[in-house]
Amino acid sequence: MSGRRDFIKKSGLITGASMVLGTNKILADARESFAGKGTLKLRFKPYTLNLKHAFNLASSSRTTTPVVLTELEYNGITGYGEASMPPYLGESHETVLKFLSKVDLSKFDDPFEMENILNYVDGIEEGNKAAKASVDIALHDLVGKIMKQPWYRIWGYDPSKTPVTSFTIGIDTPEVVRQKVKEADPYKILKVKLGRDTDKQMIETIREITDKPLCVDVNQGWKDKQQALDMAHWLHEKGIVFIEQPMPKEQIDDNAWLTERSPLPTMGDESVQRLEDVLKAYKVYTGINIKLMKCTGMREAHEMLTLARALGMKVMIGCMTETSCAISAAAQLAPMTDWADLDGALLISNDVYRGATVVNGKVTLNSLPGIGVEKI
Repeated sequence: MSGRRDFIKKSGLITGASMVLGTNKILADARESFAGKGTLKLRFKPYTLNLKHAFNLASSSRTTTPVVLTELEYNGITGYGEASMPPYLGESHETVLKFLSKVDLSKFDDPFEMENILNYVDGIEEGNKAAKASVDIALHDLVGKIMKQPWYRIWGYDPSKTPVTSFTIGIDTPEVVRQKVKEADPYKILKVKLGRDTDKQMIETIREITDKPLCVDVNQGWKDKQQALDMAHWLHEKGIVFIEQPMPKEQIDDNAWLTERSPLPTMGDESVQRLEDVLKAYKVYTGINIKLMKCTGMREAHEMLTLARALGMKVMIGCMTETSCAISAAAQLAPMTDWADLDGALLISNDVYRGATVVNGKVTLNSLPGIGVEKI
């Protein structure tokens, strides 16, 4: 934990550090009143999510997503977790199962040792962020259940302040795009995948059907900064709210140039993976997109959120294609974000959990303890 505290302190952001350390105080107090000692038992199994529609991005297309479902049991209480592995993360069923087989929690007899447990898991190997997130989420769910409180309450967030979630429209033919937009009628804002030579056609097709707010995710698809700026002005005229990851993450100066001149906010996604990337994104992007599968789970996501807020940056809570388990875990942070993109479970046909829902387009948290999920 000391290295993580040093990072925040060196940035001069005492407010953000205080919020993180305040949570540790709550957990420490709860731990003192928790008399039980037991054994942490980790279980995991592979699963494949089936998408309702092919998911087309600037550089890829898929109809399934591999996930690994985890369970962390302690004294008869079970916490649920999940690793989701879209191709660009570089993880797979094989790599996640291999990593989780190395996780030995026998040295820990107290789930409230969250920092020690998660530091141990993070230190087993480099990378493996989704695999690590699956343990992190299960541990948070377990501890929340022991405390009989949802995590948004442990963090002191107001559940009524969750934003609406966007619904993703992947790159496709005009006919399929129109169909997807009609299916997304209950949602108040749409997230449109761009990054190919059909970008304007995508937007114009959608605008034939609806005038609701749109945000766009370019997935690093634009390469030239002047063309990106021209598109930003054109998109602004079309009622777009923000642009996510407009150019490749390696083009740091070009992204900063665009952000300075763009009439629309820019959000770093592929360029912002973990806590140390938040400061790197400052003034390169207007804000950041936090995803549990990129940052190893809820603990680091919470730290990234508080740090970005202290820097005055916009924050979006996002997701991969996931079950309601990981979506509900991310939703615990939603009350403190500007935007949410938590539609991952809505895009699949074989969810195995029930959790946070979308009501009238708005992310809606329940009062279940932990991350707020139950098996279907």
